[in-house]
Amino acid sequence: MSTVSDAFYGGVTLVDTARKRRNTSVAETRVPRVRRFLVCEPRHFAVQYAINPWMNPDTRVDVDLAHEQWTALIGAYRAHGHTVDHLEPVAGLPDMVFAANSAVVVGGRVFGSLFHAPERRPESSHYDLWFKTAGYDVYRPGSVVEGEGDLVWTGRYLLAGTGFRTTREAHREAQEFFGHPVISLTLVDPYFYHLDTALFVLDDENVCYYPEAFSSGSREVLGRLYPDAVLATRDDAMAWGLNSVSDGHRVFIAPQAEVLASRLADQGYEPVPVDLSEFHKAGGGIKCCTQEIR
Repeated sequence: MSTVSDAFYGGVTLVDTARKRRNTSVAETRVPRVRRFLVCEPRHFAVQYAINPWMNPDTRVDVDLAHEQWTALIGAYRAHGHTVDHLEPVAGLPDMVFAANSAVVVGGRVFGSLFHAPERRPESSHYDLWFKTAGYDVYRPGSVVEGEGDLVWTGRYLLAGTGFRTTREAHREAQEFFGHPVISLTLVDPYFYHLDTALFVLDDENVCYYPEAFSSGSREVLGRLYPDAVLATRDDAMAWGLNSVSDGHRVFIAPQAEVLASRLADQGYEPVPVDLSEFHKAGGGIKCCTQEIR
């Protein structure tokens, strides 16, 4: 006697059919929201120093491939209706392509950056100038903070990473500046030195993250805030699957994070694979290259 689990209709299990219907129903509730992004062309991208475990100055970077991959990311954003603004790159600043680290923008207010590594500190003034020229007031923090790398806006509050780069003092500064609650989370794995390498926001209600990147107390906090979060494996986290960008329905994600992409699809999200593997050599990915202007 056949059970439901092994019953077939037209070569497809009834369980698969039910799952497909459920996922289709869930997907219909996922509403994308048009985003505005600021990016910087990787014209001068290179690995010239080592400030995270992914970087090795002896690593050869294929600049042409990097530019091709970056262009594909911009094309994917625009193909799905998002607006993209460009900041002119500056020679001698190879990491300037990682626009997310320059600031966090919420409600038209810009909280700038003060990089931990001296090599990156000159980037801040160029991003500040872009925002000021565009008509924004820019707050210059007094504590080390690396923009959206460690300050992740959820729609209600900021999740704030610390442990390797951004300081807890910067968390307090951000709360005073924005007037929104800031929830501090401690990162414990050096491969996930920024919050945006270990967690990303799916929509106004949920997130996706790799639990072992966080301290035990921070895992408890995330578990209480997001009991239905999508959890990633270490393999997918190491494949830069958590350095993703979601518009509430589509998730722009590293194609190497196959298991995570499948889990997201099961929850009604639409994975949009974009390969930025050349940037992984510098410890960056899709989100690192993307600053959101809210």
